Amino acid sequence: MSHPIPAPTPAPTPHFTTRIVHADRWGGAEHGAIHQPLHTSVQYGFERVEDLIAVFQGTVAGGFNYARQGTPTTAALESMLTQMEQGQGCVSFATGMAAICAVFLTLLKAGDHLVASQFVFGNTNSVLGTLADLGVEVSVVDVRDAAQVAAALRPNTRMVFVETIANPGTQIPDLEGIGALCAERGLLYVVDNTVASPYLFRPASVGAGLVIHSLSKSIAGQGDALGGAVIDTGLFDWSRYPNIFAAYRKGNPKGWGLQQVRKKGLRDMGAALSAYAAHQIALGAETLALRMERSSATALALAQWLQQHPAIARVHYPGLPSHPQHARAQRHFKAGAWLLSFELRDAAQCLPLCNRLRLPIKATGLGDTRTLIIPVAHTIFWEAGAQVRAAMGIADGMIRVSVGLEELEDLRADFAQALQGG
Repeated sequence: MSHPIPAPTPAPTPHFTTRIVHADRWGGAEHGAIHQPLHTSVQYGFERVEDLIAVFQGTVAGGFNYARQGTPTTAALESMLTQMEQGQGCVSFATGMAAICAVFLTLLKAGDHLVASQFVFGNTNSVLGTLADLGVEVSVVDVRDAAQVAAALRPNTRMVFVETIANPGTQIPDLEGIGALCAERGLLYVVDNTVASPYLFRPASVGAGLVIHSLSKSIAGQGDALGGAVIDTGLFDWSRYPNIFAAYRKGNPKGWGLQQVRKKGLRDMGAALSAYAAHQIALGAETLALRMERSSATALALAQWLQQHPAIARVHYPGLPSHPQHARAQRHFKAGAWLLSFELRDAAQCLPLCNRLRLPIKATGLGDTRTLIIPVAHTIFWEAGAQVRAAMGIADGMIRVSVGLEELEDLRADFAQALQGG
């Protein structure tokens, strides 16, 4: 007896939140449950050893044998995420960084070339250095201009990697132009959509082949569960990708890439998402649209207010007309998301200002229901060094803000008193 993943019932609505809050029920949760039950078992038994072999060898659709490769709970979350991005499949991981590493380390080989944004999350930047140590050639470029990506391409280029809204400087790539370039050259286009979320933007609309999320942030939204995911949009032709292992070149080529990510990145590297975390993330995902709308509106209003304050030199937020990629953000995104950063005229006031703030929590992390702040150069980009920070536009007086669900009036009053104290 095998244990297939229930085939989801086609959603009778195209609307985002309705599909998500009913995803478990339409996906066939046991006993009519509204939420998928929490499956904590590590092993999954079979009546016939032939059925166990079929799951091991991948000759049956779905099925579970060991929790390191997935459980019914993680499968339900993956189905939900696939719906969100309107893709063809998903693999979940213990963290967003595990998802990023799985893509790089399972789909790239020594001698390959990767083109990546120079405006990436600090830990992602660190991984790019590790890839170089392992023999993968890496070029970091200003992805705001697709021409710079084109100029960096080589005969051995396999992949282009960008973030939809860069952390912390909020730079936005030429998403559409890079997508067209990758389609023309047959390159795998990988987009980290963590900040924008599937509600504000779907990378498939610009030709992305794979989409990555740190589920801990926009999608979970409450700061109580770590997770990551890789979603295959179905747009990339894996039959033309040279790095697919022979063992996975079976059946429909559309599944080859994600199968390799699951087998090599999840099974072999061991970064499995726990059933408990998957359940928490799925619950948080139900309110994604509501949270993104509220936090985006508050972030825009706060950015507009901060921009007028004499102590502040610059505010980085895609919703501001002063943002260099404002028109691009207006074209692609439903709203500007919860991430903003600002630079103080007096960099020496960076730490004192953070300490004077009462409501925002001084903490790393993003996408929480509570507003979080952090001095960027002293913490998350300290290890990168001054030269990398300068290339990424990170000033010594930059403060990153992840806007939560507090009332705008309370946040604005708190920033006013903190700025006045300087």
